[in-house]
Amino acid sequence: MVKISFAASDAQIAQRAYERLTSQYPNVPAQEADVIVALGGDGFMLNTLHSTMHLDTPVYGMNCGTVGFLMNEFHEDDLPARLMAAEEEVINPLSMVAQDVDGQRHEMLAINEVSLLRAGPQAAKLRVSVDGKVRMEELVCDGALVATPAGSTAYNYSARGPILPIGSDVLALTALAAFRPRRWRGALLPKKAKVRFDVLEHAKRPVMADADSRSVRNVSWVEIVSDPTIKHRILFDLGHGLEERLLTEQFV
Repeated sequence: MVKISFAASDAQIAQRAYERLTSQYPNVPAQEADVIVALGGDGFMLNTLHSTMHLDTPVYGMNCGTVGFLMNEFHEDDLPARLMAAEEEVINPLSMVAQDVDGQRHEMLAINEVSLLRAGPQAAKLRVSVDGKVRMEELVCDGALVATPAGSTAYNYSARGPILPIGSDVLALTALAAFRPRRWRGALLPKKAKVRFDVLEHAKRPVMADADSRSVRNVSWVEIVSDPTIKHRILFDLGHGLEERLLTEQFV
């Protein structure tokens, strides 16, 4: 019998699902589980992946929220059988190092994307470097982001960035409302690339950095690179994995 650890968001629908499932199936501590079942939306799934990555235990999400791209459909019946038949996707997060204007460094991981966003009334002004070489001296925009294939259908896609196949060794660099260069849409980068944003005129044009909704305000520079040493294991119902979802998203 597969050992399951259940976790639920604070949403009422997720809490009710948690009560029903734990009344049907034994609930073990996460460190003893074969599988962690996360009940909520994509935001809670990301939180669960971050908080359990030290366990090397796969996470199976069931949608009890408003957005569920990383989640499976919610069904109470035959859960152990679904878990045993599920297919696994392994994804690497982005590692972000950001320095604020006071000189303090902040390190965070992001499964979906790292984004830089203007934090004042004026557009951000960024210098963009890739692997130590300046590729754009000045990007005037509302912001910019670097997205993983798993996160390419989230904020990146809303900003008209490309959807990346889940097995591709590339990252998406996407501009948010670029003003100069006019309508610059971004670039596709090798997965191993190190991206650096330097914030120009940061006193006049403050910028915040965000890694999967965890923010650092008033940054002076940000460096982003994929971290192959960290592996997030996500389970999907057979035939409904990330690769299929990414393809389906492009033909809706």
